[in-house]
Amino acid sequence: MSILTGNGLIILATKVSRALHTPIYYFLRNFSFLEICYTSVTLPNMLTNLWTHDRSISFLACAIQLCFLLILGSTECLLLTTMAYDHYVAICKPLYYPLIMSHKVCVQLVFGSWTTGIPVMIRQTYHVFSLPFHDSNKLNHVFCDIPPLLKLACSDTFLIEFSVYVVAELFVMIPFLLIIRSYVKIITTTLKLPSNTGKYKAFSTCSSHLIVVILFFGSATITYSRPKSKNSGRTEKILSLFVYHCNPNV
Repeated sequence: MSILTGNGLIILATKVSRALHTPIYYFLRNFSFLEICYTSVTLPNMLTNLWTHDRSISFLACAIQLCFLLILGSTECLLLTTMAYDHYVAICKPLYYPLIMSHKVCVQLVFGSWTTGIPVMIRQTYHVFSLPFHDSNKLNHVFCDIPPLLKLACSDTFLIEFSVYVVAELFVMIPFLLIIRSYVKIITTTLKLPSNTGKYKAFSTCSSHLIVVILFFGSATITYSRPKSKNSGRTEKILSLFVYHCNPNV
């Protein structure tokens, strides 16, 4: 409820207040909506399981849940990259900021972030659920995710693991490297500022976003770069929760 309320208030405030009709708050509004989507995909089923003590989930529901989580995960990677680029332009090219980050460009960046991963993640989900599974089908996880699902497969998963690795490189590592590139330029430019006040303002603007980047990309890299790793189920659960539910607003 706190996640829905907090992000809902952010969406409302950035929509109603004309002073907040700027690119960074436009991206923040989309990021808050993304967090609400995460909550809607996983928490209702988790709470129902806790309330009824029935921890079962149908094959179709599991596939749909995984598909939406992967799509939302790719969207978050791209949105965080877009926000890093926005910070870069604002700090490194302030005079050109209104021209570069026009409303049309912002809409295109957000639309691309939401839609780019859809066909890839639908195909990824299809590949995972086309595998034959053990008769028990006991998923040792809090929601449907790729690593625990591959552990249930009773056939060779090498090709699936390789495809997961490739997709992780495309939607996790490449965006992460682009974000690092943006922050290297931001830090270089900030250190050249003559006043300490300007340096503090620049760093404080980017600090919360950088924390989210470290938490999200660090957890996602460990989780999906080795989808069938020897990590314990408890470790995988914690990492997955960090990926999908522990991202503070930036």
